[in-house]
Amino acid sequence: MGKSRLEAFSDGVLAIIITIMVLGLKVPLHGSPGALLPVAPVFMCYILSFIYVGIYWNNHHHMLHATNVINGAVLWANLHLLFWLSLIPFTTAWMGENRFASAPTALYGLILLMAAVAYLILQRVLLHAQGPDSLLAKALKSDTKGRLSPVLYLCAMPCAFVAPWIAGGLYVIVAVLWLIPDRRIERVLHEAPRNPPGS
Repeated sequence: MGKSRLEAFSDGVLAIIITIMVLGLKVPLHGSPGALLPVAPVFMCYILSFIYVGIYWNNHHHMLHATNVINGAVLWANLHLLFWLSLIPFTTAWMGENRFASAPTALYGLILLMAAVAYLILQRVLLHAQGPDSLLAKALKSDTKGRLSPVLYLCAMPCAFVAPWIAGGLYVIVAVLWLIPDRRIERVLHEAPRNPPGS
């Protein structure tokens, strides 16, 4: 399978995930501004989850852009990532509908943790498939944010049972960390020598 087909499939799944989340937003029964207050927690959760899915889509795109070899292991690792991401709409709705209660907030962190682990696995499988001298290997020599994110999720989950707002704050911090543009792959691709036509 070519990487374009893998990327198209992944894009489709992520688009469905976002669609499911937005369809979970309930329209208030009244037309007054005060009618929005009861749905505010659900909307806040939707915004956070939309940002997370967008971050995964962006990083997934850049990682595949620096990839040339797609094998069976890559396909399964990619499906593993999409599985955990597909659970985000469920945990988003549960956490929002229950106004950041402890159990839903902790489960949200668990899903984010497993998605982060799955992304790291996909990254490792892709690196193995491309080889140690590949552009991807050069771009991903250091991954501070990738190692820090699971640690923050692990801290957030027990915090959810003490003060859910602390857990929510940690989830926001991770999202903000990843919103800061990561130019490693773009930089390596830009610096890579262009192959002449027919080479």
